[in-house]
Amino acid sequence: MLQTVAYNGDHTKHWANMATVFSPFIQIGITVLCYLIPLVILIGILKSPKFKGAFGEFQINMAARLFLPKDEYHLIKDVTLPTEDGTTQIDHIVVSRFGVFVLETKNMKGWIFGAADQKTWTQKIYRYTSKFQNPLRQNYKHVKTLEALLNIPLAAIHSVVVFVGNSTFKTAMPDNVTYALGYIRYIKSKRDIVLSQGQVEAVIVQIEQLRLQRGMATNRQHVRHLREKAKPREESTPDCPKCGSSMVLRNVRKGKNAGNTFWGCKRFPACRGIVA
Repeated sequence: MLQTVAYNGDHTKHWANMATVFSPFIQIGITVLCYLIPLVILIGILKSPKFKGAFGEFQINMAARLFLPKDEYHLIKDVTLPTEDGTTQIDHIVVSRFGVFVLETKNMKGWIFGAADQKTWTQKIYRYTSKFQNPLRQNYKHVKTLEALLNIPLAAIHSVVVFVGNSTFKTAMPDNVTYALGYIRYIKSKRDIVLSQGQVEAVIVQIEQLRLQRGMATNRQHVRHLREKAKPREESTPDCPKCGSSMVLRNVRKGKNAGNTFWGCKRFPACRGIVA
């Protein structure tokens, strides 16, 4: 009995000694985790599309405030306006006597391929290739919405697309598609006075009165609107004119029509029916 007690005492002392030896390492491990976990969370946030979009808009805001004189240019950001079929969201609007500049911001990386008349543009990152909506067409609705709401001529409204991030244009772009601070140069290049000071002030008041209240509720409503708009397109998928099978939306990859979309038979290559 005495031997058992002695053994148990030695066993307890052994684990106590082991705990003493490894205690500094455990403390170091806990300290590392305390720093590592927040770091991983922070990296995830920084890489999220929402943060990238917000950071891109922040860059545009700062550039406008630093390089566009406040007495000539008035910046209005994050504007959601009502339309006949829902809402439309504009990243930035710059109002001046030289016109109303409607800015669409794209925070992207890689090589960018596109032309003004194409429905979709291409982003290429090494072997990864993806398509995205032509931002000029995307911004066109913003311009037309402002034309309908404001009592000014269409010629006084300028569409501007601004790319921020580590991206490079690999095809010639129109003057109103710029990278980073290029949009400042484009805006300042317009020196013809097209609006009186009274019209400028009226436009600013109209936009502020017509815009929906900024906040998460408005953003969620706008996202729901975009999803609802996408549903009819899915439901209106045509049938193949040759075999009657369902069709899928495809992209032209080569030739002068590269980037355009068309409906192709789901049974391709067995069936080559298309609907332009």
